[in-house]
Amino acid sequence: MASEETAVIWFRRDLRVRDQPTFLAAKERAGRALALFVLDPTLLEPAGPRRTAFLYRSLRALDDDLGGRLLVVKGDPAEVVPKVAKAVGANSVHVAADFGPYGRQRDEAVEKALGDVEFVRSGSPYLTVPGSITKSDGDPYKVFTPFSREWAKRLGKDTEPADTDAKTCTWMDPSDKDGGPRAVKVPDDPKVDAELPEAGEKAAREQWEAFVDEHLSDYDEMRDRPDRPGTSRMSVHLKYGTVHPRTLLADATGNGQGATSFRNELCFRDFYAHVLWWFPRSARENFDPKFDPIKLDSNKEARQRFEAWQEGRTGYPAIDAAMRQLRGEAWMHNRMRMAVASFLVKDLHLPWWWGATHFMNLLVDGDLASNQHGWQWAAGTGTDAAPYFRVFNPVTQGERFDPQGDYVRQWVPELADVDGLDGKKVHQPWKLDEPPADYPAPMVDHKAERQEALDRFNAL
Repeated sequence: MASEETAVIWFRRDLRVRDQPTFLAAKERAGRALALFVLDPTLLEPAGPRRTAFLYRSLRALDDDLGGRLLVVKGDPAEVVPKVAKAVGANSVHVAADFGPYGRQRDEAVEKALGDVEFVRSGSPYLTVPGSITKSDGDPYKVFTPFSREWAKRLGKDTEPADTDAKTCTWMDPSDKDGGPRAVKVPDDPKVDAELPEAGEKAAREQWEAFVDEHLSDYDEMRDRPDRPGTSRMSVHLKYGTVHPRTLLADATGNGQGATSFRNELCFRDFYAHVLWWFPRSARENFDPKFDPIKLDSNKEARQRFEAWQEGRTGYPAIDAAMRQLRGEAWMHNRMRMAVASFLVKDLHLPWWWGATHFMNLLVDGDLASNQHGWQWAAGTGTDAAPYFRVFNPVTQGERFDPQGDYVRQWVPELADVDGLDGKKVHQPWKLDEPPADYPAPMVDHKAERQEALDRFNAL
């Protein structure tokens, strides 16, 4: 009987054909499958042009991999998914489970609207199911290190990649459906003022394989260097599921420090997803409410300082280079994400959520769980937060992790001609005999603002 039934495979954050548990679940229940993607206005409207363009490019790549058999419709999933299922006579709808606040509500609404059509969740975008790792008393972990120990115990057979490809399912031609929402063409890319990475599963695989061959072994040593290509650049592909972390985990094997450090980063990604699952309010509010009363600036002068930070004209070269990289590549090196976040919150005394929103507007890899909780780590208000008295020095961060000033010279052309033999000259241009006339002086005195930040925290 199963060979006569139809399944709908609804793609969301899993825009690939390899390592797809949903394919196997659909194949067990039906002889053919309809590939579906829903352009959901609730998600598209706040995404911004960069993430939207990358999504559209990923969808075109997926459609190619499926031989042109991806049905794209637009609308509220609770309305359009049941209509599509009815139009093709589907007995089941298959998804990779979503654990974000909106995704959970949306899927509950879709499941209810489907009625007798089975709604099947298989897998997730993570290595471990958010909410599944708890202490022995059932309480969630709020600290990364004990979570990571329990997380490591869960890795095994369940985290091996699923053996699938485009031929796993017999795909239904979308034009064969009768009635239901009308198929739409993947829209043209919005205008993007940044250089985006190549989209699609093939690009993700090639990027990952190059990283494994060239940089995984020294990842632990080089991952903090923004002046070197030492990171995987896989965050955007994990965001859209053009690769699954199972694939990365399978290749990041061995006991070398590089592989160990990379696995630790995958664990952090899972940890923040678990935190968001348990504490959805932490996407918008301080995870630790005891910091709610802290004094923050929000007047007209504060807005002007915020704009200078956004535009990369703070007068601190490493900070400005990072903010300009964000504008130019829709991405920022992780070490620099921490540095610019610390500068915004502890040197400028501005709300962390201002910075988090700016990141989500411009980052092509913008992920709610990782972005919001990474910002709270830097601000000192979240889980595993950097202690409030830890304040990144914007000069020494540059000198330590961009020792020759190559990163700064790449992104701050006003300093491109500063002597490259001594990196300190690039990171402290105000000490030059003739400081560049077109580069601003430091907008604040770090030593004084560090003390001001400590005073504000201690006032609590």
